[in-house]
Amino acid sequence: MLQVSVNEKNNYAITNNDGQWVINDNNADPDISMQPNGLISVLLNGKSYTAIIEKTDRKNKEVTIRVNGQQYTTAIKEPIDQLLTNMGMDLKSMQKAEPVKAPMPGMILKVLVEPGQVVSKGDGLIILEAMKMENMLKAAAPGTVKSIKAVERTAVEKGAVLIEME
Repeated sequence: MLQVSVNEKNNYAITNNDGQWVINDNNADPDISMQPNGLISVLLNGKSYTAIIEKTDRKNKEVTIRVNGQQYTTAIKEPIDQLLTNMGMDLKSMQKAEPVKAPMPGMILKVLVEPGQVVSKGDGLIILEAMKMENMLKAAAPGTVKSIKAVERTAVEKGAVLIEME
């Protein structure tokens, strides 16, 4: 069974039993055909729909489609995704950006980012001098710089929050 969320509001449970589609415990018999021009023709419950796939995000299992001119973003959860969520291991929530903290006492030499800046995993954020060595603190996950607590040329203690991420 797939769980499909549309625009983060409407949720559907979809199964296919030997070619028979069931949506939220209701039998559905869609006639779906791909057109040569890239459009998708759908006949469902006596109604005709024209759709086009605008964007596919395989990593996050999201598809953005336009149906009769209206845009919809669908998020798909397969059985393994549902199991991980039930076990408290939802990958999206686990990818929450944590604040960047000083790993050791030292001196802030340079702040490499600004509030509002979008960073990728591995991007340099701050250069911290500790024990006469320069250490570049990098982003552990993708995110946006929410605020900067560190001030250049000031000392920080181990564990001090240097940058807040979102």
